[in-house]
Amino acid sequence: MSSPVDATSNPGQAATPSPPAVPTRRNTELLMLAFAAILVTIANVLVEANQEQELSTQLLYNGAAFLALFGIAHLAVRKWAPYADPLILPFAALLNGVGLIAIYRIDLADAAADPDHGYLVNRQIGWMVISVVLFVLILAFVKDHRLLARFGYTCGFVGLIALALPGFLPASMSSAGGAKIWIRIGGAGIQPGEFAKILLMIFFASFLVSKRDLFTVAGRRFLGMDFPRMRDMAPMLLAWAASVGVLVFERDLGTSLLFFGLVLVMIYVATERVSWVVIGLSLFAIGCVIAYPLFNHLRVRVLNWMDPLGRLDATDGDSFQLVQSLFGLGTGGIFGTGLGSGRPTLIPAAETDFIISAIGEEIGFVGVAAVLLLYLLLVMRGLRTALAVRDSFGKLLASGLAFIIGLQVFIVVGGATRLIPSTGITAPFLSYGGSSLLANYILVALLLLISHAARKPQPPSKPRPQQAPLAEAHTEMVARPT
Repeated sequence: MSSPVDATSNPGQAATPSPPAVPTRRNTELLMLAFAAILVTIANVLVEANQEQELSTQLLYNGAAFLALFGIAHLAVRKWAPYADPLILPFAALLNGVGLIAIYRIDLADAAADPDHGYLVNRQIGWMVISVVLFVLILAFVKDHRLLARFGYTCGFVGLIALALPGFLPASMSSAGGAKIWIRIGGAGIQPGEFAKILLMIFFASFLVSKRDLFTVAGRRFLGMDFPRMRDMAPMLLAWAASVGVLVFERDLGTSLLFFGLVLVMIYVATERVSWVVIGLSLFAIGCVIAYPLFNHLRVRVLNWMDPLGRLDATDGDSFQLVQSLFGLGTGGIFGTGLGSGRPTLIPAAETDFIISAIGEEIGFVGVAAVLLLYLLLVMRGLRTALAVRDSFGKLLASGLAFIIGLQVFIVVGGATRLIPSTGITAPFLSYGGSSLLANYILVALLLLISHAARKPQPPSKPRPQQAPLAEAHTEMVARPT
């Protein structure tokens, strides 16, 4: 017996196929976030227990705030980006939680020395609230990441202004630790460079998509590589001039490295030509060689890196912070002294620039390796998103967003371990500070939007009307016109 036919269907046309069912995996994300909340709560309990203190209400406040904020973030992803990668947000949340543990540990040590000391962890939770609100707003109002390409030049212009503005302000409003990277008005301050890196990523992604031919035209071939024509190198030279300008006028080696590294990677992803990387690294090396004898702040950082113990009493800028960082990591050893059993306050700026050293002292090499593995997994999920998304703008933007996390971690950890000169930038999600936290949650929101676009089912194409084979077609007689 034949099956009934829908009265609304066309008998001569095939039925429209339904889109394939793709699991959203939001429940996986929820379970991972719950696991992160449990780990953070247990670690906070251990910190207080090793301080021989009773469990305080501050502990409950930290755990409840963490659980509530990331519960809201999860609900926002479930509503506006249901097909997004289920691991990006949990990795970011766990890194943020490790940062809260380290900041709270430093707060307890400071409070033991000064009972009137205010808890920095409460301020960090306040910044987390603002960050999650901004995260939710981006998911709600940026429906398609490709819309950002329309504002590429605007983002580039605003990003350059934000990057350069602290260099033109008085030192009282912009200087900290020898670098002019702040805008301070009254008691509030912000680092515009944290937001400039995202704006510039949007600009370079849109620019490279529209001007890809400019970077792929081959010039002369040398040493097995195709080098571009001189007239096509203007964007690279402008990026080099901007990075050197940041290094000179703002005394900020870290932002200079981040900015130029970002440009190099995005050009390489767009063109797949090694010659651009060779040219870029050569230009940056030339700029550093020229700047080294001319600018004292750069020379001091390099000298402290080369001989930290010999420059403990240097009058032009000692290496005490770096030496204390190295001693802290050495004290931690393989497995660390235990949560709450170290002395992180001996490291200056332990909650910001050298938080990785404070963490390494108490959880050791194994713990630091686990934190770096979390960063690595976060970067890998970002790069996987770049491979999966279909549009060129999304590929370039996701590549830049993932790479900037990895490069920033390399610069921070390299400075704390004396692999490279210390630069003064903060570890993503770990360090205390509002500007860095806000910028990194914007970054995560954009990655989730791109991931959602890459994984969501595509609408099925309209079926074409089927034509009878030529052998079965009827013969038609056509009269010859008279």
